Amino acid sequence: MSLALLRAVCAALFIAITLAPVGARALAKKAPCVLASSRDHGKSWTAIARADGNGGGDSSTLHTGREIYQAACVACHGRDGTGAPKTMVGFQRPATFPDFTQCDQTAPEYARDWKAVIRDGGPARGFSEIMPAFGDVLTPEQIDELAEYLRSLCRNQDKDRTWPPGELNLPRALLTEKAFPEDEVVIRTSVATKSAPGITNDLVFEYRIDGRNQFEASVPVTSLHRDTGGYQTGIGDLALGLKHVFFWNLDAAGKRGSILALQGEIVLPTGNAARGFGTGEAILGVFASYDVLLPRSTFVQFQAGGDFPQHTRTTPNAVFARGAFGASFSKGFGRQWSPMIELTADRDLRSGAVTNWSAIPEFQVTLNTRQHVRAALGYQLALNNTAGRDNQVMFYLLWDWFDGGLLEGW
Repeated sequence: MSLALLRAVCAALFIAITLAPVGARALAKKAPCVLASSRDHGKSWTAIARADGNGGGDSSTLHTGREIYQAACVACHGRDGTGAPKTMVGFQRPATFPDFTQCDQTAPEYARDWKAVIRDGGPARGFSEIMPAFGDVLTPEQIDELAEYLRSLCRNQDKDRTWPPGELNLPRALLTEKAFPEDEVVIRTSVATKSAPGITNDLVFEYRIDGRNQFEASVPVTSLHRDTGGYQTGIGDLALGLKHVFFWNLDAAGKRGSILALQGEIVLPTGNAARGFGTGEAILGVFASYDVLLPRSTFVQFQAGGDFPQHTRTTPNAVFARGAFGASFSKGFGRQWSPMIELTADRDLRSGAVTNWSAIPEFQVTLNTRQHVRAALGYQLALNNTAGRDNQVMFYLLWDWFDGGLLEGW
């Protein structure tokens, strides 16, 4: 099918849709929209339609992402990616209809997620069913070109330096803090296994201020086993932090890269120290995170820092270092599994202190189709000084709230 004929088909179909409204499922078979992905209002929306409704068109003359977009996408999303006028489209826009010129909608997502929706349609990532698959019309090379073009529509002139790409958003380890700024809610639970079991739930809220900066708040809720029997539960010390990404790089193939961030935080003595729910001291914390993306979807993450209380009489200064090595696996564009091994070390800065070493074999898995809800499970094993330290079962539930509601995309 020639480029001119393809445009004519697009126009004719939308006139027909306007004159004869159809349901969402019928629109999925007729509307010539290509890709859309949005994180507006805390949700994501992705859509694809084919250039020829019968799958028999010839798209071989379309070689660049811009050509594909101009030929088959502008009817829905406009020539500049902000969306065609509502009076020109034949369907009710979802509240999350995309604007490709917004950097927060294009840069943070994985290229594999863009390609999954282009090839397999909106349901491939838990999005709108009115957008069918495009894999029988475009070649894998054309899908790559289109995804790259859509990500280039961000109007921020400093986008290449300000917004790290999603490929550098590595799987979250249980303890090692990653460098990539996020919009997430995480509930991490640790259960002691050797002595009388104690349970700690760390509640973490992360808010991405812009491309390079993130605000974080966290608070532990701990249940302690008492010698007299039973448990006592209380809220610990509230921590407030700011993360800043100093640099990142990614090769043209998206296979190798790195990202470095620094985070500072203050821990407020909100817990009841007398009952074991906090230190009773305000603490200044600082750490650096450095993540490296390697070929074959392998990665390494490093974190090192220290905690410095206002008074050191009862709570000494302390330093720590953590590292995680892992790899991600998936069948096609399906569920992603990420096994990892973490090694951690911490030491109080006082005379006679011993460095505590631990190893944590673990894995993370995506739970839903949209892949914005994930879980991880691991076992922290004390490698030395075992008399005074418990091994722990650790797990977390992660929700990337900016990609949609907790119950969406399943």
